[in-house]
Amino acid sequence: MSIEVKISKKRIPYKTAMLYLNKRVEEVKNGKNRELLWLLEHPTTYTAGVSFNKKEILDEKIKIIKSNRGGKITLHNPGQKIIYIVINLNDRKKDIRKLIDVIENSIIKFLKSYKIQAQNDKKNIGIWVKDKKIAAIGIRVSRWIAYHGCSINISNNLNQYAKIIPCGLDNKKVTSILKEIRTKPKNFEKKLADIFIKNINNI
Repeated sequence: MSIEVKISKKRIPYKTAMLYLNKRVEEVKNGKNRELLWLLEHPTTYTAGVSFNKKEILDEKIKIIKSNRGGKITLHNPGQKIIYIVINLNDRKKDIRKLIDVIENSIIKFLKSYKIQAQNDKKNIGIWVKDKKIAAIGIRVSRWIAYHGCSINISNNLNQYAKIIPCGLDNKKVTSILKEIRTKPKNFEKKLADIFIKNINNI
């Protein structure tokens, strides 16, 4: 099964990305296009998943875009890498938990290449460095087509998280690769994509 890998160098507005992603989902459902792994960044955007609560907005001046992904409210901003997927589980194992495991393990392996020890948390979805969240995951499934994906904090402005309760966890903090190792990673997109593709193809 061939997965198209798309790496965008320019920042893509969230709504533009969703139009593209949703179109690809329909094409994959109808057998008219390949599965997708898409690496990109968004301009500063706050999005709310299907289970968000208005109490999670701490600054009422910010604009929230509602999303049909799983999860609560989160931040996308420059320096954070988004990995969107469109994966046809009809042609693989129809196992959502297995897909989440693959995403988690891919992120953990990528972080390990920077000597960052990270782990998942069965109670709080995402990837953590000790008690600080470094990656968020939000998936939706329609007719066994899994889409949306995850975000990894690479070198983004973490202060912008102060305007929300990220992922509904008011007692948790956030971190990034830059904050952990004091160095900004460069030219890592192919390495990240290769890790994801290898692991997804084992589903």
